[in-house]
Amino acid sequence: MTVTGEPTRWELLFADLEARIAAEEAAEREGAVAELTRAEHASISAADRLRAVVGVPLRLELLDGELLDGLLRRVAATWLLLDGRGVRGRVQHLVPLRAVAGVLGAGRQAAPSTTRSDGLGLGTALRGLQRDRARVLVRTRASSTIGRIARVGADHLDLDDVERRDAPVRLVPFSALLRVSEA
Repeated sequence: MTVTGEPTRWELLFADLEARIAAEEAAEREGAVAELTRAEHASISAADRLRAVVGVPLRLELLDGELLDGLLRRVAATWLLLDGRGVRGRVQHLVPLRAVAGVLGAGRQAAPSTTRSDGLGLGTALRGLQRDRARVLVRTRASSTIGRIARVGADHLDLDDVERRDAPVRLVPFSALLRVSEA
């Protein structure tokens, strides 16, 4: 400092250098935080996002453009269960996640899997419907068929048409499924 109490040229220079270094360090920290945030978001699955809103009303848009409105009841790694409304009241829909083109109402939060049942595959869920001899509507992009699931393989199901007794067994690959609903 000078005799008058004002900072000297060098003091101002060093203060400016310190301010620049502090600003660079802050920018680096902000960049690192942003990069870590992006990396964390990259590890979040659609199932984790949906798991955070179980019990919330959602609108699903399926790959064929069909809209399903309902209350999200359960989410596994590859499918979800939605309580919807039908002509005869409440209808449950088992929807493979790969058949979902979009979801409205999911929010931005996520929740990791917390139970072993979250890892149940689509085949396991379909075998439960087979075991119960449930009457189901199986919907693909090509058609809808009401029937009972006769068998569930590794990547397909066999459906017995209950409306036409003489109809052949329909083999439906999982990759074709848009939804399996109560009928």
